[in-house]
Amino acid sequence: MTRALFICGSMNQTRQLHAVARELPEVAAFFSSFYSNFGVDLLRRARLIEPSIGGNRRRRWCREYLEREGLAIDEGGCSGPYDFVVTCTDVVVQSNVRNQPLVVVQEGIFDPDGVVANACRKLRFLPRWFAGTALTGESGAYDRFCAASEGYRERLLARGVPPEAVVVTGMPGFDDCRTYLKNNFPHHGYVLVCTSDTRETLKFDNRRLLIQRALELAAGRQLIFKLHPNENERRSRREIERYAANALVYQQGSAEEMIANCDVLITQWSSTVFVGMALGKEVYSNFAQAELERLMPWQNGGTSAARIAEVCRALLTSSAQDKKAPPVRRRAHAPDEVRAS
Repeated sequence: MTRALFICGSMNQTRQLHAVARELPEVAAFFSSFYSNFGVDLLRRARLIEPSIGGNRRRRWCREYLEREGLAIDEGGCSGPYDFVVTCTDVVVQSNVRNQPLVVVQEGIFDPDGVVANACRKLRFLPRWFAGTALTGESGAYDRFCAASEGYRERLLARGVPPEAVVVTGMPGFDDCRTYLKNNFPHHGYVLVCTSDTRETLKFDNRRLLIQRALELAAGRQLIFKLHPNENERRSRREIERYAANALVYQQGSAEEMIANCDVLITQWSSTVFVGMALGKEVYSNFAQAELERLMPWQNGGTSAARIAEVCRALLTSSAQDKKAPPVRRRAHAPDEVRAS
């Protein structure tokens, strides 16, 4: 029987890969929380990479989900090699899967380009995770990249990715946003702020300015904050209580359902902006509106996972026909790394 390894990460990434595995009933699917090399494992044990998907907390969340769903677990892919591997990011490509057919599934929005991203492209000894998710899709260490939209495909091609390596499939969880309109969230007609874990991933965030902007846009309407799961909840609540005492704050719950019931959505660097756009909300983001419209994920009625499964089947067939080398893979950008966002 065909065996596949699914390398998970955040809860969103884990759910997406689980959705793809469900569309491959003929495959014996095994799952792992995110992992990397020995040096990074030492950093994890020292709790120095907690904000990342390689940190103890996110690995624990992933493992709990896999156990709760009754999925077969192979931590670190130790029972390989596999017939093919599906991973949540190519910002890190683990050494024990590099010679196996590899599919990358886009998880969300990419961090903006900047000085750090350009430095990582030029200085190849720098790990890609220095640039957050800005270099997603640029490793050259995969066979297929499943992109959320034609806009993202064009973005990757402009950065030198071979056209045959990128397939527009849509992105599970962001491909049928109308389903979020049916929910039990008790509030309606408010201004919602979906924050980002910017500070936790060692980037600058003027939280006071964000709160003040939200108050101005709310103009007296109910203000609700949905904190990023990776945020320091105590600090964030304290800041919101200081500057917006009447705001409601949620750490848990579905951000997508909250977006479905709001009138106005304010985001920072969050992928949730796409949900607001798909549902026709008044949206504010740190990204340029024109760029967001160009990159908007394909709304394909929730069929992205099935389309990604077809990409996996086609890759498996092509790999079986050509055992000598993967069809489009290029040399990886750098050795084992850990994604920092």
